[in-house]
Amino acid sequence: MRYSLAAGAVALLVASSLTTASAAGASCRDVYAPVRVLGQQHTVHGELCTPDGGAKTVQVLVPGATYNSSYWDYSDGTHSFRAAQNAAGFATLAIDRLGTGASSRPLAVALTGFVQADALHQVVQGLRSGAYGRSFDKVITGGHSLGAAISVLEAGTYQDVDGVLVTGMTHKVNAGGVAEAFSHFVPANLDAKFGLLYPVGYLTTAPGTRYESFHAPGVLAPPLEAMEESTKDVFSATEAADGLGVSVLLPYSLLITAPVMVAVGSRDSAVCGLLATDCSTSQTLLDAEAPYYGGRVRAFSLPDYGHSINLAPNAGEYYAAAAAWATQEVGR
Repeated sequence: MRYSLAAGAVALLVASSLTTASAAGASCRDVYAPVRVLGQQHTVHGELCTPDGGAKTVQVLVPGATYNSSYWDYSDGTHSFRAAQNAAGFATLAIDRLGTGASSRPLAVALTGFVQADALHQVVQGLRSGAYGRSFDKVITGGHSLGAAISVLEAGTYQDVDGVLVTGMTHKVNAGGVAEAFSHFVPANLDAKFGLLYPVGYLTTAPGTRYESFHAPGVLAPPLEAMEESTKDVFSATEAADGLGVSVLLPYSLLITAPVMVAVGSRDSAVCGLLATDCSTSQTLLDAEAPYYGGRVRAFSLPDYGHSINLAPNAGEYYAAAAAWATQEVGR
């Protein structure tokens, strides 16, 4: 089923835009969730933030390749998807994927997309059971790019979430844009940020390439570009291979019956283009993506930005659209 994103709903939640969201009150704390994958115990780290008024629904936010949980909550005070959702009445758990941030680092070659989905599933179950201090009635997973692919694998495999937010991912990719982005990846242990002793097999972006890979042709202020470089992280080629391969190239997402929202930048060179997805408007994006899901779908195209829409100057429009969808389709 297909639903256009009503302009009135976005306007209604314009108060959840950048400035208001950053001022909203929420209590945040670190969570170290034990998960068992690859026959061993590992830990998924995240920051659990709950609005001052409490919440019954939590959004689990999964970052993309070469990002960690900071993608959802930049410290510049204006670009925080996390704060916008808290202001709208949702709890959030922004996690570090296995291999990144403060989470465990398994062998890169063994870290597949399905392994990440298994870990995410265990985190979802922990949130429902109260394993991290309190229980939540409803759980939404929200992912960016590779994190979106992992969220699709989790929701399609386990059928245990109430909604899925898919950002920076569609089912028809721009081969040229993807190839250019991958040309900027280098072994993490050859980057001074991570050092020679960093585990073999993890990749990151070469210094100075993140604007072209993730933001062009949008505007990214120099302080934000520096923040991007300082907070960049890693990914394994194996998690990208099956994570993106199965989620994008196969109709695995048809297994998802929960409500879905797809959001991309209209100029995302990885997924948009003449031979890829028509991202020019929210309606064209909806027309392209709705057939790939088994439940209700909404779509939002953020004008004039590239892949990593959380840092767009107009990101508040997308934050508000996501909050409107979550409120109407899942509830708080």
